[in-house]
Amino acid sequence: MSETTDQAATTYDPFDGYDDRDDLLQPPLQYRFDGPDGAPVLVLGPALGATWHMWDRQLPVLGAEWRVLRYELPGHGGAPADPASSVDDLARRLLAVLDDEGIDAFGYAGCGLGAAVGARLALLRPDRVAALALVSAAARYGTADIWRQRGVVVRANGLDRTARSTPERWFTGAFLATQVAITDWAVQMVRTTDTACYVAACEAMAAFDIRDALGSITVPTLVVAGADDTETPPADARLLVAGIPDARLAVVPGTGHLAPVEEPAAIGDLLARHFRAAWADHTPAPQPFAPTPPAVAPRMPAQAVPAAGPDTYADGLRIRRELTGDAEVEAALSRAKDFGGAFETFATRYAWGEVWSRPGLDRRSRSIATLTALTALGHLGELAEQTRAALRNGLTPAEIEETLLHTGVYCGLPAARAAIDAARTVIAQETGADPEEP
Repeated sequence: MSETTDQAATTYDPFDGYDDRDDLLQPPLQYRFDGPDGAPVLVLGPALGATWHMWDRQLPVLGAEWRVLRYELPGHGGAPADPASSVDDLARRLLAVLDDEGIDAFGYAGCGLGAAVGARLALLRPDRVAALALVSAAARYGTADIWRQRGVVVRANGLDRTARSTPERWFTGAFLATQVAITDWAVQMVRTTDTACYVAACEAMAAFDIRDALGSITVPTLVVAGADDTETPPADARLLVAGIPDARLAVVPGTGHLAPVEEPAAIGDLLARHFRAAWADHTPAPQPFAPTPPAVAPRMPAQAVPAAGPDTYADGLRIRRELTGDAEVEAALSRAKDFGGAFETFATRYAWGEVWSRPGLDRRSRSIATLTALTALGHLGELAEQTRAALRNGLTPAEIEETLLHTGVYCGLPAARAAIDAARTVIAQETGADPEEP
């Protein structure tokens, strides 16, 4: 294949010639190649809400010596709307694409969510990642609570408001004042993203946290930060460099979050020099994607103590935080410091750690059942907390209203009216905000 700059997009067929049954079930990723056939492969990963076009202005310098593979996140840029449940899910889908194309070793550069994918690839398959560049990245992006709340806002309101506020998060004020066309492009790019895929990506980012694993990233790594990035500020980049052995830091002056768009020449030059030097020294050591279990389980000593069972309190506290929010949980625990602590421990362990974690019903169904029971019993304080949980479990405000309306037929209109009043306040709080967007 000769050098191409406008090659048609390709959709990976996960059932075509792939042996690993787990990866056969992965939904497709849409991707394209640019640059000369036979050159070393460089993968470019996009930020949440952005498409592969965010890397267009790096192609002249990178495509001259690399075969550049760009991919779309699910539901972005017209790609198939198959939501990814985790950052690892995206990493596996990308590896399936690379396997299908016969690509073993590759360089990887990503921005935002795309950087998170690259970091996980470097941890899971260091034998294949020749070099890594993390742009506008963090070991943990904000807090899990912020991401989950953003998912609630987008699920309830759609992406229009988030799209309109995106340029202020992505770019500096000086750039916004002079680059109206790019600002409009950014708004349209986010607005046309599939809502379910965007919400799933928020959940994936809520669960992403590699702070304790940074020391295990052994591939040559460049960390790039915009000096004026308020979403993943330079402090996040410095934490990455401090934790990743031999990582290098580059801070680009006067630049916001979407650095490849705001400062294309500077980013292109940084990436070209980094990958050119790192590829020359690439000597990967084979390592499987996941640890391989021993062929024979070790014999336990005769007096061995049985392994401890699951920590249902820890599981319950995690689920409770996921569904009701850190602030709500901290307030409840604080109120119980002097009196009621044993009750909070019991409720967290039993209700959240044992019942909510059971596999028999999904969380949406459990929320509907819980809202119904609390309405019938008139427990409006608990209903407010469970309304927040229902929103984070994927119920929309319309579905919550329908649940309470249906409950009113069987439990009484006054009870349902009081429940709707209590739920209304929480819904306004949860869906009226527009959380910060890393």
